[in-house]
This record gives sequence, structure tokens and C-alpha cells, in this order.
Amino acid sequence: MPYITGERKQGLLLPSSIEDYINPSDPVRAYDAFVDQVDITELGIQTEPNRVGAPEFDPRAMLKLLVYGYSYGVRSSRKLERATHHNLSFIWLTGGLQPDHKTIARFRRDNQAALSNILKACAHVCLKLGLVEGNTLFVDGTKVHANASMKNTWTEKRCLESLKDIDSRIARILSECEQADASEQGNPSLVKMRECLGKQGKLKEKIQGVLKDLQAGQKNATNTTDPESVRLRSNGRLGVGYNCQSVVDDKHGLIVHSDVVQASCDSNQFSLQIEKAQQALGKPCATACADAGYASTEDLKKSLDEGMDVIVPSARQVKDPSSRVKKEHFAYDAKDDCYRCPQGHLLRYIGDHKQTKSRIYAVGDPEQCRQCPLFRRCTNSDQGRRVERLFLEDVRERIEQRYLQADAQAVYRRRKLRVEHPFGHLKQNLGIRSFLLRGLAGVKAEAALAATAFNLVRITTILGPEAFVQRLAA
Repeated sequence: MPYITGERKQGLLLPSSIEDYINPSDPVRAYDAFVDQVDITELGIQTEPNRVGAPEFDPRAMLKLLVYGYSYGVRSSRKLERATHHNLSFIWLTGGLQPDHKTIARFRRDNQAALSNILKACAHVCLKLGLVEGNTLFVDGTKVHANASMKNTWTEKRCLESLKDIDSRIARILSECEQADASEQGNPSLVKMRECLGKQGKLKEKIQGVLKDLQAGQKNATNTTDPESVRLRSNGRLGVGYNCQSVVDDKHGLIVHSDVVQASCDSNQFSLQIEKAQQALGKPCATACADAGYASTEDLKKSLDEGMDVIVPSARQVKDPSSRVKKEHFAYDAKDDCYRCPQGHLLRYIGDHKQTKSRIYAVGDPEQCRQCPLFRRCTNSDQGRRVERLFLEDVRERIEQRYLQADAQAVYRRRKLRVEHPFGHLKQNLGIRSFLLRGLAGVKAEAALAATAFNLVRITTILGPEAFVQRLAA
């Protein structure tokens, strides 16, 4: 059977212009049309075409390069540089411009605040095209690793232990130097020991500076590579990174707002992220939904007070059922302000818990609990069972009852389909499991680029590249 073979020396007649390289239905034309209609000065990118000095690459072309690159998982400045030389779609998109990796990295670094606004511009386009309604919004978060190592994370305890170890090493080196001075003057090993002593001294100064910052600030730990990152647990492993928040519209699952916060959990993020999403859309939403990680009653009350329909289950509504006696098995008597346990014993108010913002109720005689047949299923404390009631317990009960209604359940089932889809695409398909830039401003810019990239992929799937370009031009 004959084989089809290639011939590198075969003469070819290439298109006469770069425009002819890409057919009208190629998705890259959608990215080009989107960035062309964005007001880059409104984003915050300074444009001075008449400035005196060496010419710079067109900032709009650089923005196209970043947005298109992130859409296909090409984020490294070196890989983007390589793409402008070898990939026809990149060559067409930039009009044949070939910036080097330093130029690309500098543009991304110098325009972090502007790049953070690109998703807002994309949300406005989606609203204009009718792809986003803004009536029902879903919130979720995911943890993304920082461009830093856990070994460079320092706590006050680690600093003190390291300083103690360094002091002992310095004392040992000084002792060895004194012995060498007395017996082997001019020996090369003496020079080496003094170099080692200098290194230990510099390390000690660095750790002392870190310790001073920890003692002066409110953080329990700091990373010397990326000081703005935080310690967080992801998939059972402790690391350093950021909490990436996303707000998604219900109609087509498009992201209308993204943010990066320095928090290890999603609690107290609900009202903030919904408010920012409403500002981006320029309109209030009717319904907001999230998982139990956002179930902070005090925070959810802010959205309720604005007349919003909040669908968020409490932690106790999603936990696995067990045989233990739970708080909901206790009956509350509002008139006498007390609880009655399943065995009929009274739990009366004994004080407040300021940290959890709740009232504490306990049995009068702990012996009643110890003699109860449900003792080990109810509590293991010899002081008897205690129950906490939030200051806003009535609000929490109202939110829990709303979650159990049939229409709320239907909305909550759509939550996973809408808000978790973008994270899956960005992490699994594009490999965005860690940030490249360091610092909060840098990771916010990357998160906005990634969210915009996801939206453009979705839009070209929904409308098709040609229809999207035509509707933008209309």
C-alpha cells in the first residue's frame, strides 16, 4: 500500500495578505471584534499615539493577544511570543506583530488594574446582546494556588525557631573561626567559614524582618514570595493561594463578575459579590443563590433587606444525617426564652457568646444529662448539653424554610450546572490551577482575563463566530 509523504521543498503560493489566512467563520474573528468595540481608555489603558520616543506595540493588539491566549490556555509570555511566530490565528489577530516575551509580560504587569475591568466590559456586551438577564445570579468560589511555595510561608513560631537555630549555627561558626585563626592563618577554609557566617547573618536579618511584620500585623502567617497570598486548604492539602469568587447569570451560564479575595472560606462573601455583580450589570437581581459555604446569617440578611430572594441552605441542612440529637430536635419556647430537649428537660439562658453572636442555653442540673438514655448521642460533655441560638435565629429559620420550597429547590439544582461549569472548564480544560502573577492586583487581572475568555468561548458556541461579529457590528 503506498504512503502519502510530505515535501518540504514544494513551492507554494501563500495568500497575498494576512487577512486571507483566516476564514470568516474562524472563532478568532469573534475575539478580534470583541476587543475592537471595547473602549480601552475606559478600562484604564493609557493611549498616547503622538508621544515622542520609541514606538510601542498597539495596546489593543496586546489586549487581543492576552484575551485570545487565555481562551486556549496559553498564558505564559514566552508561549504567547512563540504563538505570534508559528500560529496563524495569533499572527492574524495581531496583524503580524511579534512582541517578545518581556514586552508581553511588561504590558500585563503595567496594566493589571485595567485588565481587571475587562470582564465588566464583557458583561455589558452580553447584556446588550440579550445573553444575560441578571434576574437570577449564582455565586461560588474556588481556591487557586498562588505562584509561591508553601515552604516560604512563615509563622511567628517558625521564625522564633529558625532564629534560635541560626544563633546556634553562628556561635558554632565563630568558634570554628577562632580555632582556625589560632592554628591555620590564611587557610582557604577560613575564608569559606567567614562567607558562611555572612550568609547566616543575612538570613537572620531577613527572618527578623518577617517576624517584625507578623507581630505588627493581623496575619498569622506570611509568604515571602507572595506576601498577599493566604494559607488555604484545597483537596485536603494545605497550600498558599487565593479564593477566586465568581457570579454567574442563570440564562446562559455567563460570568458577570469575578473577584479574588484573601480568605480561606466563602463565608461573608455572598452580599459583597452579589452587590458587585449588580453594579457591573447596572441593575438589581431578583434571586441570588449559593451553596452552604455562604451560609452566614448576618451576611445573608444584607441581601434580604434589599428585597432579594435568597436561596442558600444552612450547614445543618446539607450535612449527612446521623443518629445524633441535633439542635432542631429541641423545641424553643419564645415566651419563656428556653429550650426543651426530646426527653422533656429544660435548657435555660445562661449568657451570650460574642464571637458567634449567639445566646447560650444549658440544662440546670448536668446530672439530668448524664442519666439520660440519649446522653452519648446528644453530648459527650459531663456538664450537659448546651444549645446556641443566634441573635438572628429568626432570619436563619426564614432562609432555611425558603430553601425547602419547591421552586427554590429547582433554582438550587440549576446552581451546579451554571456556576461550577466555568471553574471546571478553566481548571480542567485550560489548566488554570495556579496564577502566574503575584500580588492581589495581579491575580485579579488574571481572574478577569480567564472569566472573559470563558464567556467568549460560550458566546461563540451559543451564537457562532459569524453571528457574534455581525451582532456586535449592528
